[in-house]
Amino acid sequence: MSGNKDIVDPSVRPAHSSRTRAEDRVPETAAGIAAEVSAGRIRAADVLERSLARYHHANPDLNAIIRLNPRALAEAEAVQTRLATGQHLPLAGVPVVIKDNLWVEGLEITQGSRRFAGFVAPEDATAVARLRAAGAVVLGIGATSELACMGVTNTPLYGMTRNPVDPRLTPGGSSGGPSVAVAAGFAPLALGTDAGGSTRRPPAHVGVIGFKPSQDLVPYGPGFDEPVWGISVVCPIARSMGDIALAMAVMSGVSPVGSGPVTLAYAYDFGLGQVLDDEVAHVTAAAVVRLRAAGFPVVDAAPVWPPASGRADVAPLQWAGLAALHGESYRKDPSLFGPGIAEQIEKGLAMTGVEVAEAHLASYRMGATLRAFLAEHRFLMTPTTPCPAWPVEDIAPRLIGGRPASPRDHAAFTPQANHAGCPAISLPCGKTRAGLPLGMQIMAAPGKDAELLGLAGRLAPVLAGAA
Repeated sequence: MSGNKDIVDPSVRPAHSSRTRAEDRVPETAAGIAAEVSAGRIRAADVLERSLARYHHANPDLNAIIRLNPRALAEAEAVQTRLATGQHLPLAGVPVVIKDNLWVEGLEITQGSRRFAGFVAPEDATAVARLRAAGAVVLGIGATSELACMGVTNTPLYGMTRNPVDPRLTPGGSSGGPSVAVAAGFAPLALGTDAGGSTRRPPAHVGVIGFKPSQDLVPYGPGFDEPVWGISVVCPIARSMGDIALAMAVMSGVSPVGSGPVTLAYAYDFGLGQVLDDEVAHVTAAAVVRLRAAGFPVVDAAPVWPPASGRADVAPLQWAGLAALHGESYRKDPSLFGPGIAEQIEKGLAMTGVEVAEAHLASYRMGATLRAFLAEHRFLMTPTTPCPAWPVEDIAPRLIGGRPASPRDHAAFTPQANHAGCPAISLPCGKTRAGLPLGMQIMAAPGKDAELLGLAGRLAPVLAGAA
């Protein structure tokens, strides 16, 4: 089932199967771990030992981490040395998982692609370097969909990544591996990327939190070229808002602030006419009722989208970008690419300049419409996805709301924030009768990350039904 059994380093296996008393005291949150390690009550190596034990127990079935960091123990020991010299480390000893399209110096980073098999990153991406500087320990590399351009985390290089809630289902993509690693408890914190919802939809499908910052708030490189520049961001994934806030403070210097009295706009279909599964409609409506009962005013309001500004209209940008980056390699050796990526490259190669320009215009209209709405309504909520997770073998759900679904209908509500450059977050908001997690997405105007983080901290327990 797992595609990683021959590529992990056996030298990082736990020394013994029984957990020590110190491991039993390891908190579940990044903030808690950093506090305990900094105070000397537990060691970074104890934290790593627990993560490795959980990894070895569950990862063979989930395939979330496709490569362990062979230097993880040395990194953990270095944290102790740094603390002994008096350094303040906000993430002291915190294990983190990094998506397989972000560079981690000295590790093989492949984007789940045969084309990049064997590529070793020459340096850290800035976001990774900032986590390490704050004392985080890289546990390993989390699976991504091929070239981070598919809605499921199934790759020719590593196979299928499975949902920990139900391994028969997908976690979605493209940040499926990091999201599963956090949900399964391998690490309290992970980094993903998001160019159209890749770090909001997978967290929603596995029951954790994914935060997409404003464009360029967190530096994106150094790293691989992107098919579409100016829409992809580096994103933290965690189980608690406190850990999301901690990661953002480390990577960007932004911390939550209060937003004062606020009225939330809610658009159950984002003004798109997208149908929802009945249970998604019910669960999200119930979450809105809880918010109102808790004193958060919610009004029904949605953007009015102009023609040629929908998700299908901007998809050609990705096709053209993939063709520009990989078209020559595809012509020389099509076997380097899976069928889903090959189809996108072929579409891109066949496009005209006018068609690419039309897609750029659609991107502009999409972003301008959402920014204008958020200038009038400070915060906008939608379901993160119109459906829960679907069978892992399928690249997309076959039905949504009882109707045949197009390949991107499951992503109906997330790319708009990328094209607007605005921050967005997915918070758990309930489960289906079968126990499948669902998420609520909240957006704010570009640059309002601190306000959105502050609001999300207040909303998270209510949406989850805990308050």
